[in-house]
Amino acid sequence: MRKISCFLVLYILVFALPQTIPALEPDDYTRLREHMVKQQIMARGVEEPRVLEAMRKVPRHLFVPEKYRAFSYRDHPLPIGQGQTISQPYIVAFMTEALDLKPDEKVLEIGTGSGYQAAILAELVKEVYTIEIVEKLGKRAQRTLEILGYKNIHVKIGDGYKGWPEKAPFDAVIVTCAPERIPEALVQQLNDGGRMIIPVGKAGAIQELVRAVKKKGKLKTNEVMRVRFVPMVKGHD
Repeated sequence: MRKISCFLVLYILVFALPQTIPALEPDDYTRLREHMVKQQIMARGVEEPRVLEAMRKVPRHLFVPEKYRAFSYRDHPLPIGQGQTISQPYIVAFMTEALDLKPDEKVLEIGTGSGYQAAILAELVKEVYTIEIVEKLGKRAQRTLEILGYKNIHVKIGDGYKGWPEKAPFDAVIVTCAPERIPEALVQQLNDGGRMIIPVGKAGAIQELVRAVKKKGKLKTNEVMRVRFVPMVKGHD
């Protein structure tokens, strides 16, 4: 995995967005998605055909609050409520490609958020299990995914630090919020030979996006990008 030196700031100031929203038609969104894939994703080196096709297919704007939909395909994250964001399109594609996913695999996602990343994963694998600690976000994401017809995505409201032991082991784990260290439960629930992509670091600081592979019960890690994600929140026992 190549080392990339850049900042992907996943916080955005709502007032920085224009307040006048242009009306868009379905064909406009299709063109914007294609432009996103070519100019933001392929241009930065993501080249896995199945990932690119998923990014072309999934309607990102339907995972974004209506007042921000005109900005859905721009090269930055957007707020989705509850202090959370939908990630920049490139980082979604980059993290997905890093997992080297196969069609028959089962993936665990920590941090459902809008549900967009789960939808991308569902285009590529057999089953997606996704956990969101913020109930309002998790239920909204589940509704959106059901409306779009996804049958292979399973949403749970709960503590991502604990993973989903009842459904383990997983072939891959993707974490879209940042713990200060990799949770041991997620390591334990990863298949031998399984892959993980996870931002690691302190809240509000620059973090490292880490790609890991489990070998004989231990993780071999590689730092691939500097990022800033929202913090991973622990549940209350």
